[in-house]
Amino acid sequence: MTALREIVRTCSNPHVARAALASIGGEFARRFAADASRRDLPSGVLAARFVSAFAENADDEDWRRVAAATRGADQPILSGLLYILDRGLSAGTGAASRSPGNAPPAWAICASREDVRRE
Repeated sequence: MTALREIVRTCSNPHVARAALASIGGEFARRFAADASRRDLPSGVLAARFVSAFAENADDEDWRRVAAATRGADQPILSGLLYILDRGLSAGTGAASRSPGNAPPAWAICASREDVRRE
């Protein structure tokens, strides 16, 4: 549970979220930055928005899934953050390959809305 609290405590800050996203790196970070750019948001702001929305609105199952993503990971905070951000991105894509049981969580849909106030 410590990793989960640390994700929320630190990555709700756009500057820390941006640095953590850079640490994740790779194709995911590029895809995330491109998505944030399409929304006319810096990637750190979008990432922090997803983390904050998760902390405020995630249900018990969401918390269990993030905990599972951190368990045994070499970098549990980045693993948990990656899970949250990936779920957040999937909410905004409307991906047709998503199965009905894997629908995006309400917190991610709310945080990914493009008509919310821009920071």
